[in-house]
Amino acid sequence: MQVSQPQDDAPSAIRVASVQTAPQMGSVAANVARSIEMVEQAAAQGARLVVLPELANTGYMFDSRQEAYALAETVPDGPSAQAWIALAQRLGIYLVAGIAERSGERLYNAALVAGPDGYLGTYRKLHLWGDENLFFEPGDLGLPVFHTELGRIGVAICYDGWFPEVYRLLALRGADIVAVPTNWVPMPGQTPDGPAMAHALAIAGAHSNGLTVVCADRVGIERGQPFVGRSLIVGSQGWTAAGPASADQEEVLVATVDLAASRRARQLNAFNHVLRDRRRDLYDELLGATDAPQQA
Repeated sequence: MQVSQPQDDAPSAIRVASVQTAPQMGSVAANVARSIEMVEQAAAQGARLVVLPELANTGYMFDSRQEAYALAETVPDGPSAQAWIALAQRLGIYLVAGIAERSGERLYNAALVAGPDGYLGTYRKLHLWGDENLFFEPGDLGLPVFHTELGRIGVAICYDGWFPEVYRLLALRGADIVAVPTNWVPMPGQTPDGPAMAHALAIAGAHSNGLTVVCADRVGIERGQPFVGRSLIVGSQGWTAAGPASADQEEVLVATVDLAASRRARQLNAFNHVLRDRRRDLYDELLGATDAPQQA
């Protein structure tokens, strides 16, 4: 499990941002340039942690594995990764950005994590959705938690949020915030103006585990596939802190979250604590999870 060294002097209240973009399939340089503009907007509003969508540099609807492989890059050495790392350093922020990662002959739907001091690590999507299974390998780095001066940051990508184990394990490993780069698509039965299933799942994950959840979605229609937009920031009690964003426009959402208050609020009343009340006599402390090997 990738973990950077903890910091004990983390500030309590911080500004976090979800950046909703409209990537164009295959236009990597233009997509990265636009993401940089919008991250700068978020930083100008005081954001110290900024989250970009899933596959924010490449687009999502690959025609073939060959196309995905050609557009993917190594992390942290590839051009998109280097541009985002330099951006985080220049702005003095933490950045989580969805990226198509190439590692030898393997491809991963991944997220780069960078900070003021440079590259922190990579998260690789554990649960692949639809045709992603034709292009990508399931993630093999587990659920790392990155210890930063702001607090402890975990990452999940899109369909990972459909699994309550992901939020629970990140909480048990000490996460305060979960960054969720995502490309939400309409779910069966979902209407354009009705509730989004993804919102319900993010809210449940936040409330059940005392986590702040920062979801950054994309907008637009790509090769016939619409994306729902409606990015969201959820506070640790499960209440919406910012958003939902527009269904069809690029947008920056910013919210202030108090991490010390969030940790205290896991104690719901004199008797109940959302993590301590688990019946560990009946089920495994870590749900049977094991740490993944360190990334080479």
